Amino acid sequence: MVRIIQALLFTLVCVKSLSAQTLGFSLPPGQKKVQMPIEIYNNLVVIPVVLNNSLPLKFILDTGVRTAILTQKTFTDILNLQYSRKYTISGPGGEKLVDAYVTNNVTLDLPGIQGRGHAMLVLDEDYLELRNYLGTDVHGILGYELFSRFIIQIDYEKKLLTFTTPDKFRKPRKFQTLPMKIEDTKPYIISPISFQDGTTMNAKLLMDSGASHGLMLDPATDQRIIVPEHVVSSVIGRGLGGEIVGKVGRIKSIDFGTYKLNNAIANFPDPNSYSDSIKIGNVFRNGAVGGEIMSRFTVIFNFPQEEIYIKKNASFKKGFHYNLSGLIVKAKGSQLNVFEVTEVRKQSVADKAGIQAGDIITSINGITTQVLNLNHLNGFFNSKPKKKIRLEIERKGQRMRKEFALEDQI
Repeated sequence: MVRIIQALLFTLVCVKSLSAQTLGFSLPPGQKKVQMPIEIYNNLVVIPVVLNNSLPLKFILDTGVRTAILTQKTFTDILNLQYSRKYTISGPGGEKLVDAYVTNNVTLDLPGIQGRGHAMLVLDEDYLELRNYLGTDVHGILGYELFSRFIIQIDYEKKLLTFTTPDKFRKPRKFQTLPMKIEDTKPYIISPISFQDGTTMNAKLLMDSGASHGLMLDPATDQRIIVPEHVVSSVIGRGLGGEIVGKVGRIKSIDFGTYKLNNAIANFPDPNSYSDSIKIGNVFRNGAVGGEIMSRFTVIFNFPQEEIYIKKNASFKKGFHYNLSGLIVKAKGSQLNVFEVTEVRKQSVADKAGIQAGDIITSINGITTQVLNLNHLNGFFNSKPKKKIRLEIERKGQRMRKEFALEDQI
C-alpha cells in the first residue's frame, strides 16, 4: 500500500515520555562501521531484529517514527514481558481503534549492533496487516533510536545498509548535500516543486523511509498545491483508522539539489483524511517524500549534523507509474502465497475485465501463484503499460480466466 504505517505516527504523540528513557544502540568496542543486507518490499526497508536475545523478527526501518513498535502482542506475551501502561487509541467520534501497551527495558539487537534498555510500543493485534500487504513476515517498526545514534546509508540498489558512528563518518565523494531539519525527531527538507499549471513552490516535506509512495502533497496546507485536472481517485494508504482516500496525479517536477525528477506521481489526500499525521507535535509540513522516490538514490541520513546526502542510482531514470492494473492485492495464509483482491479501482483495466474484490488469483501469465510472493505479483501488475496480463482466478469455488493489458490512467 502507498502508506501502511502513517496513521501510527499520531500514536507516538501520546507516548512522548518514552523517548526520555536512556537508549542503548552501540557497536562492539573498537568498531566504527557495520554493514548488513536488507530486504526491500514495496519500497520499504526491512531489517532483521532479535528481541530480548531470543526471538528473531523483522522490522521496517522508518524515519517517521519516534519509538520502536511491535505490531503483535503475541510476541511479547511469549517472552512474558511486563507492561508499564496501556493506551486505548480512539478514532473520529471516539470509537475505539487500537489497544496498545508499553514495555520497558527491551533488548533489540541487529546484526553487529547491540540495543539495550529500550521502551517499545506493543499493539494488541496487527491492525495494519503489515505482513499481508507486504507479502512477508514483518513484525514491527524501528526509527529514531537508530538514526539518532548512527549515520545511516541506505543503498536500495545493492540492498545494503551501512551504520557509521558520527565521529568516524566522512561524506563519500559524488554525493550531494541537502540541508535537513530534525523536528520532533523526524527529518524535513525544503524541496522545489513545479506543478502542471506552471505554479512553483518550496515545499516542506518529511523524508519518510516508512512510506512506499513517491510523494504526498496536502492541498489543505498551501493554496498553491492544486490537485491536477487529470487524476484517478483511489485508496492511497491504510492506517489504524482504516483506508486513506485521495487523488493520484502528476506534478511537473520535483528537485533534490541538482537532481530533477520530471512527471513524478503525487498523492493528494482528500480533506480530513490525513489530518492525524500532517501536523504532529505542532510540526507543520506540506507532505512527504517516500520510498518510490528515495529508492532512486543511495541516501545517507546524518541526523546529528542535520544533513542528507544523495547520489542517483540505476533506477533514477525509471518512469513513474501508478497501479497499472487497478488492483490492490494482499497475501494470506501461513505461507503468504494465497493472493486475494481487496480493491478494484473503478474504470481500471482490471475493473473492465470483470475482476472483483474477493477474487483469489491462482495464476498469472501461466505461472502458478503458489511459487510467487506478493513482490513478484505486483511486479507483473506494474511492469509497463500495454503489457498483457492473463489471470486465473477463483470466485466462490468457480475458476475463471481474465485478460487485460496494463494501462497508465494518469
